[in-house]
Amino acid sequence: MKKNLLILLWLLVAASVVSAQGLLTPETLWKMGRLSDHQLSPDGKTVVYAVRHFDVVANKGFNTLFTIPVSGGLPKVVADTSEKASSARYSHDGKKIFYLSSKSGSSQIWEMNADGTGKKQVSATSSGISNFAFSPAGDKVWFTRDIAIGKTVADLYPDLPKATGRIYDDLMYRHWDSWEDNQYSHVFFAAYANGTLTAETDIMPGEPFDSPLMPFGGEKQISWNHNGTQIAYTCKKLSGTAYAMSTNSEIYLYDLNTRTTTNLTEGMPGYDTNPAFSPDGSKITWLSMETPKYEADRNRIMQYDFKSKTKTELTSGFDYSVDSYSWSKDGRVLYFISGINATDQLWVFDPLLKGKSQIRQVTADMADITGFSFALSGKNTVMVTASMNISSPTDLYTVNLTNGKSTRLTNINQDVMQSLKMGKVEKRMVKATDGKEILTWVIYPPDFDPNKKYPALLYCQGGPQSTVSQFFSYRWNFQLMAANGYIVVAPNRRGLPSFGTEWNRQISGDWGGQAMKDLLSAIDDVAKEPFVNKEKLGAVGASFGGYSVYWLAGNHNKRFKSFISHCGVFNLESMYGTTEELFFADFDMGGAYFNKPTPKTYTDFNPIDFVNNWDTPMLVIHNDLDFRVPLSQGMEAFTAARLKGVPARFLSFPDENHWVLKPQNSIMWHREFFRWLEKDLK
Repeated sequence: MKKNLLILLWLLVAASVVSAQGLLTPETLWKMGRLSDHQLSPDGKTVVYAVRHFDVVANKGFNTLFTIPVSGGLPKVVADTSEKASSARYSHDGKKIFYLSSKSGSSQIWEMNADGTGKKQVSATSSGISNFAFSPAGDKVWFTRDIAIGKTVADLYPDLPKATGRIYDDLMYRHWDSWEDNQYSHVFFAAYANGTLTAETDIMPGEPFDSPLMPFGGEKQISWNHNGTQIAYTCKKLSGTAYAMSTNSEIYLYDLNTRTTTNLTEGMPGYDTNPAFSPDGSKITWLSMETPKYEADRNRIMQYDFKSKTKTELTSGFDYSVDSYSWSKDGRVLYFISGINATDQLWVFDPLLKGKSQIRQVTADMADITGFSFALSGKNTVMVTASMNISSPTDLYTVNLTNGKSTRLTNINQDVMQSLKMGKVEKRMVKATDGKEILTWVIYPPDFDPNKKYPALLYCQGGPQSTVSQFFSYRWNFQLMAANGYIVVAPNRRGLPSFGTEWNRQISGDWGGQAMKDLLSAIDDVAKEPFVNKEKLGAVGASFGGYSVYWLAGNHNKRFKSFISHCGVFNLESMYGTTEELFFADFDMGGAYFNKPTPKTYTDFNPIDFVNNWDTPMLVIHNDLDFRVPLSQGMEAFTAARLKGVPARFLSFPDENHWVLKPQNSIMWHREFFRWLEKDLK
């Protein structure tokens, strides 16, 4: 009862931060619960999931684990915030729930009964566990944890314990927001019985490599076979400059009986990730990108047949990229998520389908499906998805696999959302300069009055290859922008996924070309409307979106009155020399700036070359721990603006990376964001 009262209190507090006019605010965003990591029980009757709430005063978040009947009903707390729980997984028989908890001081595997009783620590490894999965029979578990390999500076100079110097002889010396520290994530397995792990074994002994891949790889990159005798894992077994210049991750097969490892994807030079065995163990599938160095290539589902020893692409002829996928329980079909027309939908690969295509789209919601879990209930497959849209954060839905109909199962932010006014979201097709159409989302302010004139914001997407889909963002939130009185124009310009491989590929080597024309086409089209004040236009964006803002600042012909660039690329030459994943820059920019002849990206599309045209106020945001687009990019841009006499402000967070993740930093970010825009657009 006490746990449920605490959750109710949080909901009441959350409802109290909605503005008096019922408009979305930054503070409201940080009172919303964020659902993640759901899993169905083996009988398909119950879902376990996590909801993360944030304490803005304490500046941190905390998880609560819930279960809810698939048939509907009230959610039940099975692990409250004191358990510090995440990654809940049902046991093979559904009687227990395993999860990660840092309650003991480091992240370890715990277990509890399915009703939340009988909590017990299972593992006690020397370093914290980050991922885990039990074998189908439940008698073994693989898990990942960090181990030290090689000598650190402290090892080299033990008499200098306070020395802070870092020493590197090769790339890749830092990644995302962390410096190389000789710690590597390895896959281990252990026997499990009666709530205890024994005989822990490292399947990558002495190897200075990571599995899953850093920085964002997760448990889907590692898999058990049907009888618990093999583990397939994803790893990029390269070092130094070769690692920084390559996407060549492989799928490795480790045999627990012979203690041998086989490379299943040798000769496939692109990303190979997310292995999954068929339920009978006769086949293994994985996601594969064909083109070396191209991180946004079409993700294919590949299959290897152990009996015939043949590899086959199952998604041949499918012009879209596959995200997460899974075998059906009987091994007959594969379910997967793929983007189409700026939404993420559930699909099925069915070899028994007649006709040319063996792929069928299941859902067609105006939404993004971000994950799914399914189970057999009798002879029927129960499917539960996590889904969001521009106007609503993530919740769980049941899906009818025959007609694709989605039915809401949870409503974790109901008390907050019912008090909010949301603006209309319109799908608009805009004609590009080459005659093609650009799918553009237009979001209107709440209580929109067509007889008034509104300022408008052009949203420039990052990536470069990252869809402007139906995402509900906690930073680039379109409804929050609209609630502040702006019409938001969010185009799926050239280079964004879900419109086929040709549209997606066109951005590479052409950063300042058709993509920038598409952005201008979108804002010009909407600005023709009588309710848009075309004298009050702004452009905002992050990463490649920040690059877009810098580019437009020198090439917009006085369209805009305000710019905001967050962690944007400003100087392509210094960007190439300071970013960490060089394979991306090498592919997308056409090579290094010192190549002969110099790639077109540097000669024609470098924003720094157009600074003499800058005349519009600009807010530059850049964070100290951003190693993908390093801090110096923002510093150079701000310095250039001020030396040119352009009104500018520089906002930097020393404890944030490419994103802004801490509650108080995020609220400050939003306040500065809207304060800057109001100065020239209101």
